[in-house]
Amino acid sequence: MRRHLAVLLLLALTQVAGWGSVGVLPVIAAPVAAEFGTALSSVFLGTSGMYVAMGLAAPWAGRAIRRFGARAIMAAGAGLVGVGLSLVALAPGLPAFWAAWGLTGLAGAMFLTTAAYAYLAEYAGAGARGLIGTLMLATGLAGSVFLPVTALLDHLVGWRGLLLVYAGMMALIVGPLVRLGLPATAAGETEGTRPGRGRAGPVFALMIAAIALNSFVTFGIEAVGIQLLQTMGMDLAGAVAVAALLGVFKVGGRVIDLVGGRRWDGLSTGVVAGAMIPLGLAAMWLGGPGPLSVGGFLLLFGVGSGAFAVARATMPLVFFARADYAAAIAAIAVPMNLINALAAPAIAALMAGIGAPTTFAVLGGLSVTAFAILLRLNAMRAGPRANE
Repeated sequence: MRRHLAVLLLLALTQVAGWGSVGVLPVIAAPVAAEFGTALSSVFLGTSGMYVAMGLAAPWAGRAIRRFGARAIMAAGAGLVGVGLSLVALAPGLPAFWAAWGLTGLAGAMFLTTAAYAYLAEYAGAGARGLIGTLMLATGLAGSVFLPVTALLDHLVGWRGLLLVYAGMMALIVGPLVRLGLPATAAGETEGTRPGRGRAGPVFALMIAAIALNSFVTFGIEAVGIQLLQTMGMDLAGAVAVAALLGVFKVGGRVIDLVGGRRWDGLSTGVVAGAMIPLGLAAMWLGGPGPLSVGGFLLLFGVGSGAFAVARATMPLVFFARADYAAAIAAIAVPMNLINALAAPAIAALMAGIGAPTTFAVLGGLSVTAFAILLRLNAMRAGPRANE
């Protein structure tokens, strides 16, 4: 247990540092836009490009993790994140700025989240699920820790200077910490495993479909939820308060999964969470911004989406051997990161075109479809050759 805690602490610190370093645009977007003479929306395309690159590079990163081990790939990825952030800091104009964020996304595929989960699967085997849930709780603090620090550094040294500080931290501190501080694990195929088994089959296709549908809903609402609630008739202060409370309830969902993790697996969590998400959306669709419907939305959607965040990282452990987990979770990261980039503008367009209540209904329909897929997955896992 003490060894597990040391590994979790090091992973949490380095993942918080990584996400905090690449999550600087909310703070620096205005000075970047002023310097480049462009709109804020153009600056934020850097984040979209990073997520798209991260998603497209995820399968390659998964193969590299399988061959060389997660620890080595994560250490290299941390150094390359530092290179990418250095290039962002030195960008002379918007095209170079976008390209540098794209390179940072490629490096992020080697270091951020997916690689950390793959390391825990290598390190802990059947015990990885609880460790992954705990790590997710810790990495949720990245914004809370780094946004104030980023604002202070921007005031002291400017946006280019703070990016160079973060680049040095990733290359000179985080990378060596990962390489030297994490215990070595077995890389490559292990006896009795069949690499890639099932990743082209119906189980994997259904898993990706359920995760993609629910992630579109949850990521989109997280990004434009304040505007969506305002369009429903809520004032700005109320919408901000609901959005802040939603984050608290999401953490509650992760804690519930963590506490009950010894009694059920990732797919069981996914089924329960998948039922809660559309019920929470229905509360807002039918009840509007009243206190009862908002309370139902917070409880059902908030807890459900928080628990589903854990489930989407741990469901592959139900169907795939430890040696296949890195490849499976990397393949899942492709639609996940593309959704990160596309969900917000798509939901904003829906809101403008059909109104907020109907948007909640559409999102509820997508999450009901995801729930039906999860029920099908739950039935399929009883079969002796579900992965075939």
